[in-house]
Amino acid sequence: MPQLDLSNLNTVLCILGLYVLAYAFLSVKIKQFWYLGEALPAVIVGIALGQVGTRWIDPEDWGMQMANGSELQNNITLGMCRIVIGVQLVIAGFQLPAQYQRQRWRAMAICLLGLMTIMWLCTSACMLAAVPKLTFLAALVIGSCVTCTDPILSQAVAKGPFADNEAGANDGFGFPFLMLAVYLIRHASSPEYLDGEAHAERSVFTTSVLSVRQEHQDIHRHGIGRLKGGVGVAIRNWVVETWIYFILLAIVYGAVCGFMSMYATKLALRKKWIDGEMYLLWPTGLGLFLVGTCGLLGTDDLLACFVAGNCLNWDGHYLEETEVRHDEVNSCIDVLLNFGGFMYIGAILPWDEFSSAATGLTYGRLVGLGFLVLLFRRIPAVFALYKTMPEVCGDWKEALFMGYFGPIGIGAVFYVEHARHLFPEPGEAETEEENNLAAALAPVVYWLVFFSIVVHGLSIPALNLFLKWRGVTPLIDEKGGVEMDLLSRHSSIPKNARRSVSQGRRGSVIVHNRFSRVSMSNMAEQGDAGLSGISRRWPQGIAWDDDDALSRSQSLARDQSPKGRARGRSDAQSLRPSVRPREISFFDERSASVPEPSFGRGVQG
Repeated sequence: MPQLDLSNLNTVLCILGLYVLAYAFLSVKIKQFWYLGEALPAVIVGIALGQVGTRWIDPEDWGMQMANGSELQNNITLGMCRIVIGVQLVIAGFQLPAQYQRQRWRAMAICLLGLMTIMWLCTSACMLAAVPKLTFLAALVIGSCVTCTDPILSQAVAKGPFADNEAGANDGFGFPFLMLAVYLIRHASSPEYLDGEAHAERSVFTTSVLSVRQEHQDIHRHGIGRLKGGVGVAIRNWVVETWIYFILLAIVYGAVCGFMSMYATKLALRKKWIDGEMYLLWPTGLGLFLVGTCGLLGTDDLLACFVAGNCLNWDGHYLEETEVRHDEVNSCIDVLLNFGGFMYIGAILPWDEFSSAATGLTYGRLVGLGFLVLLFRRIPAVFALYKTMPEVCGDWKEALFMGYFGPIGIGAVFYVEHARHLFPEPGEAETEEENNLAAALAPVVYWLVFFSIVVHGLSIPALNLFLKWRGVTPLIDEKGGVEMDLLSRHSSIPKNARRSVSQGRRGSVIVHNRFSRVSMSNMAEQGDAGLSGISRRWPQGIAWDDDDALSRSQSLARDQSPKGRARGRSDAQSLRPSVRPREISFFDERSASVPEPSFGRGVQG
């Protein structure tokens, strides 16, 4: 006899499928006209259908209490974050240019060591200022969870080689900061802890104290809570366990898997053993394999995934082949992971903990903390170091942009869930410092994730409305655009693109980096200094206004020969009045970089 089956699985699949269909129906409007991206709508839907809404998505009902007292939801959240970030870091890694890490090692070293250290300390200072009952070490733990720039949200704002590289690398490089603070707390011998031990020794005959001591011994056996030993033991364990085993092993293991994948895919192509679908799915399989094996080994799976993605395309062959095959598989996997991950985050936001007398948190404090972190987490660090990275950040305007757009997202959720496994539950720790930290850890980090998704997700739409209101003239890319083929006549033209007039590519468009702000008057001034670098780009980067555009572009291209450059200057000057860019772009950021031909994922509106 037929009967309804209102199980959690059926409900979640129904909601996720319906959301994908609804988003797909309006995807061009959402991405290219409203500039909302993928994260913010998914989080809003998750909130509406989660624990504070209809409760149709309630992860608390997905499993029973575990034997050790911790909820299964924490393990589900940690596992979800590992899968989503791991797979996407492999994809982001192979989409970088060949040997990019070797070419930009100096700038990346500054970002991973200098920039992240300043960000960590500034963020921890914000925690001390806004969150009550926290010690300095506890603030360092919470600050380390939100230090990294989220690799998923950052791609929705600033798409380019260096932006992807920094976000991907620092998301796996956050463990040294987290574990240093964790080791200092766990190996500290505070007066409170010593007084508690002395009291327990004097009262050992009482049943209640015996049970407390047994509970603490069980906690120590599981590797959480206070382990004593002092600062020396903490630093030694930090160097050996974190830097050597966790970081160095992850880099080596990821590089080995990445290079083996590079040679394996080239061999399979040469022998014609691999078909198109499996070739494009290789990064996803590699990401899942690394997440699983690194979890078994207990090393940094995120860093290993990003390194493996880099090494997969170390010679540039894999990315070149995916472009020839018009890869949309990895982009679709990205989108599905984003939908599921951010909808889940919206459903599990701990709204009841955002205002609590036990932690001293209120919505006013959290809003103030959000703005403090927005202003002081990344901007001061970038301003302090941007002159040491001239190839990445040219002036203070670009530094301000790079500092502002450092979103906090699913990476912070991963770190907070990992940190929660290192400390006892609130009220079960041996010191007040640990109890206060355990109580404030999740609500503070989850609030900052929500705050960042909303603020950064609405920044581009707000800026677009402001530019339209001010009547800002259209701008183009000083480096020229990237020519990309439209696979169907029904494909929409991105907002930062125009149809190409190149000979032989009638169905292509010229895509411009939306963050550049170089006006046509500046282009003309640069042309007066010499034709080099301008006449080569105008035929691709500009939509000509008259019907003779194709013949003009062909003649101007011929002028790039050594014999034609002498007369090319006058020809280019005669063409300037007919040039008129039509689209609006946004603030400069060289860290967002001009899109390069090696990036075939499509265009972010």
